[in-house]
Amino acid sequence: MYHGGSYHGWQFQPGQQSVQQALEMSLLYKAGLQSHVTGCGRTDAGVSARQFFAHFDLPQALDEKTDRLVAELNRFLPPDISVRRIFAVPDHAHARFDATRRTYKYYICFRKNPFVRHHAWTYTAPLNVDAMNQAAANLLHYSDFTSFAKLHTDTKTNICHLQEASWETHDDLLVFTITADRFLRNMVRAIVGTLVDTGRGKISPDAIHRIIRSQNRSQAGMSVPAQGLFLEKVIYNHPWMPA
Repeated sequence: MYHGGSYHGWQFQPGQQSVQQALEMSLLYKAGLQSHVTGCGRTDAGVSARQFFAHFDLPQALDEKTDRLVAELNRFLPPDISVRRIFAVPDHAHARFDATRRTYKYYICFRKNPFVRHHAWTYTAPLNVDAMNQAAANLLHYSDFTSFAKLHTDTKTNICHLQEASWETHDDLLVFTITADRFLRNMVRAIVGTLVDTGRGKISPDAIHRIIRSQNRSQAGMSVPAQGLFLEKVIYNHPWMPA
């Protein structure tokens, strides 16, 4: 798990701090790792993860000392990255391609709150949450999310299968939950920006149909700030995954 505020995303970027780079460096010094660490996804700059899986090959077999290795890694890693557990998986296991579902949450705070400013987007204008939920439900009718995808990437397909998209209020927080088999770069932040446009009355809930069918990023809303976005959960349908 990690707080992404200080990092240029998960994936290694030349001249930039990344979570992958920090983890690989700690594994090199503490476990002699010589290979790359492969993550379950590629979170953007500033995005955090409450759950994140990664796989790597160690030069020696795992044994009962894994708890000691976890403790050593956490002492070496910066305070905004934490390793919770290390466990053995089959040679064919892949952290990214074996994941079947991912859940993201986006947090909006209705009023200025210094205790959540690094974990939520402060937006104090009134929002129609019912309209935002109507628009979110319309997303579930589609699988091509080109209109919410970052332009000029190496992604081979913009097809994603959504299982969930909804808003809930919790005290001063408005929380968006979205689950799919995969996500495109910047997709969730662009969707949230479009749904906020619905909540403020700029577009109707049914405008989602037009936006998605256009397959044009300029038709969707802005990308909301990264600090409110969290990778919440990653699901694998494999017996070797721990409970």
